[in-house]
Amino acid sequence: MTTLTLQLPDEALAATRNDPARFTGEMRLAAAILWYEQGTVSQEMAASIAGLDRTDFLLAVARRGQPSFVVDFADLDRELARG
Repeated sequence: MTTLTLQLPDEALAATRNDPARFTGEMRLAAAILWYEQGTVSQEMAASIAGLDRTDFLLAVARRGQPSFVVDFADLDRELARG
């Protein structure tokens, strides 16, 4: 597993009222949701990035009011046209 080190202003933790561990978890989840929505990573990879299983990842996405399933409408149209 890769370890990353980030330097953030001390105010970042204070502004979010989080301790470092919770802040890190929130950052991982936010990044995973963003990359999943952009289609950069699969649902399974996003869950792994967030440190969750797929069910818990989808529940976390739903709690934030984000779409749980990303649909490429051009791909969907092609699939429907094929029957």
